[in-house]
Amino acid sequence: MQLIKLFLFLILFAVGLSAMAKKQQPQTGKIDDWEYNATMPAYNGKHARIMPTGVAVNARVGMPTPMLKSMRMSTAPDIGFAVGGAKDANNFYDNLKNGYLPKLKSITYEGVFYEHYFDTDKKSDTKCETLFCPAYATAVQKNLYTDETEYYLSVGLNSNIKASDFARKKLNLVVVLDISGSMSSPFNSYYYDKKRRRAPEENSEKSKMQIASESLAAMLRHLRPEDSLGVVLFDSRAYTAKPLRAVAQTDMEAIKKHILDLKPRGGTNWSAGYEAGLELFRKLDENAPDRGDYENRIIFMTDAMPNRGELRENGLFGMVDKAAKRGVYTSFIGIGVDFNTDLMERVSKTRGANYYAVHSLHDFKKRLDDEFDFMVTPLVFDLKLALDSDAYDIEAVYGSPEADKATKTVLYVNTLFPSATKEGKTKGGIIVVKLKRKGEGNALTLRASYKDRNGKTYNVSKKAAFKEGLYFDNSGIRKGILLSEYVTLIQNWLIDSRKGCNDKLTPETPVIIPFYRQCMRYPPERPEYKYIETWERRSCPLEVSDGYRNVFALFRRKFGDEMRALNDPSLHREYDALKLLSGYKKHKPASSGQDDWQTER
Repeated sequence: MQLIKLFLFLILFAVGLSAMAKKQQPQTGKIDDWEYNATMPAYNGKHARIMPTGVAVNARVGMPTPMLKSMRMSTAPDIGFAVGGAKDANNFYDNLKNGYLPKLKSITYEGVFYEHYFDTDKKSDTKCETLFCPAYATAVQKNLYTDETEYYLSVGLNSNIKASDFARKKLNLVVVLDISGSMSSPFNSYYYDKKRRRAPEENSEKSKMQIASESLAAMLRHLRPEDSLGVVLFDSRAYTAKPLRAVAQTDMEAIKKHILDLKPRGGTNWSAGYEAGLELFRKLDENAPDRGDYENRIIFMTDAMPNRGELRENGLFGMVDKAAKRGVYTSFIGIGVDFNTDLMERVSKTRGANYYAVHSLHDFKKRLDDEFDFMVTPLVFDLKLALDSDAYDIEAVYGSPEADKATKTVLYVNTLFPSATKEGKTKGGIIVVKLKRKGEGNALTLRASYKDRNGKTYNVSKKAAFKEGLYFDNSGIRKGILLSEYVTLIQNWLIDSRKGCNDKLTPETPVIIPFYRQCMRYPPERPEYKYIETWERRSCPLEVSDGYRNVFALFRRKFGDEMRALNDPSLHREYDALKLLSGYKKHKPASSGQDDWQTER
């Protein structure tokens, strides 16, 4: 009898807990459906099934589903495009600020481009009649170090979309939030440094967990009643914290409070967290109406230091790719200076994916105010640009995460997102292509093909030509070339500096070309490039060899001249970084007493 009473008590207790977790507010009728219980993992080890593209939550059956106009979009008359992948270089600058040697992919071409506005030569098109309208510009310049003639082509990423007409779809959003032990470390310190901690600076008084929670709470205010929200938490396991439910039915203030109360614990199992997020999409009603009016997105918030679960590319990477093919796209948001951008850059090459690094809570809130609707709305897919010319081949591509897929005649971009315009210029709205001259002639034909969200293919063919002498067609290509050279130099410095730090390069690669050529070599062509390790790592002290300090000083002078010629104060961030690096006090290398970049080869 006592056992029966105990059993009944446990049942009643469990029902009471469930009722408390989903308590209804008496005045609003909205539900606090927070379910997080750290002792009961939601992840059961089974692979999630994803519904077809555009499935909708069956919480508003029978209601109309209009396309909602954004209230926070640019007031410019039209919008442009920017590529997916990195949306900033914040992690790079945060590491410099705190005296750390940044990781290689903390700075990328597309990430730096997205911090700037470019003249995309939209006036060259008399009328843009298709979703995507590329505009081409050319330039010829002398190499700063070798005096060789260089040929460049820029692709302006223009659209026919008016800002007044832009409307994102209603959103099925699942946030997957990292609550692992590494999230307990200060925002400006490396978790694996253990006792090494930096002096207090902006955000350092808070842990990465606090910054992530506050950033998520700020993001939620951009959701509309017609949107739906689900939340998954993960450490060594995954937990469904909130089922996918319409915002209109949810007590959002209660959900924000639960999020702000979260505490870090345990290991890091990315795969479990992501798969639990997909499980929420699997539970959507297949018979829900108006599937085409919904956007499906996972926002994955982490410090990117997985030490549990599957780390192979066919693990998490494969899951993100398979989800994208079924219409569930992913955004990654990195938290802290030790956020592993090398790893994240790989993931963000996936269709419909992008990633951001939280630089400060204030800046992130402002970015959400300006760009949230753009962030969750990929519009152009599978862009291929074919070069038809007997005189030129593609030598390098700057501004696309898929640059490694480029051939002599074709470049590829998997996703374009809408982007703001200002005074006729587009934020991040450019791709720069370096061409290699192989024959006579100046003309070239460019054939662009791409798909829209419905899978319809479009083709656009245009001609371009090089002029005689040294010139830049417009300020957009001039600025794009300058920033491309900046990132190239920085990435080569990071590759060489990390030879004596945490990253072990296998095999060791001897220097066989002169230093002045090595430091401006297209980074993906370097043998060491593919051997830079990812995953967890301790910090490396910021070091600049004599050779690189001299090169930084030389390039800084050019950068300053170009900044004045362009009359563009937005370039000060890059200039200040070059000033810091060119004057940085030399430190004794960590691995040996030899500065192997002191003498030019």
